[in-house]
Amino acid sequence: MHIKIIAVGRLKEKYLLQGVSEYSKRLKKYARVEILEISDEKVSEKFSPAQEETLLKKEGERILKLLEPGSFLVVMALEGKQLSSEQLAEKMEGLALGGRSKIFFVIGGALGLSPTVKKRADLLLSFSPMTFPHQLTRLILLEQLYRAFKIIKSEPYHK
Repeated sequence: MHIKIIAVGRLKEKYLLQGVSEYSKRLKKYARVEILEISDEKVSEKFSPAQEETLLKKEGERILKLLEPGSFLVVMALEGKQLSSEQLAEKMEGLALGGRSKIFFVIGGALGLSPTVKKRADLLLSFSPMTFPHQLTRLILLEQLYRAFKIIKSEPYHK
């Protein structure tokens, strides 16, 4: 399985970099995982709604250019479906068994994601109704992917 995570913005915090590195290393046993960072547009609190829309459109265009034909796209969004770890594992296994071995996950930036990216999604996924920083979402996603593979392989992992 080949998983690509497209993330808006760069990780800067040492603790997040360490966590992402650790789970990326653990995932190598199960899948090829790549993290593709795209630059985020600079956000100002004085932006008008039209300026925010333009910013999201620019980020969205950069995201859509990275997608590959035939890939399954999961977009992280507050309004997305919430899955248990077991349900995520079932989804991942079902995709693999169905020949969908290229999976893209998209994590937006400070303003979220463009509606165009969300419309392209095969699945809108939410970890919680709470809002998390997009950098932390990257770490949570990697941990949940690792957990999903442990579940698929019936290997022990703390609950």
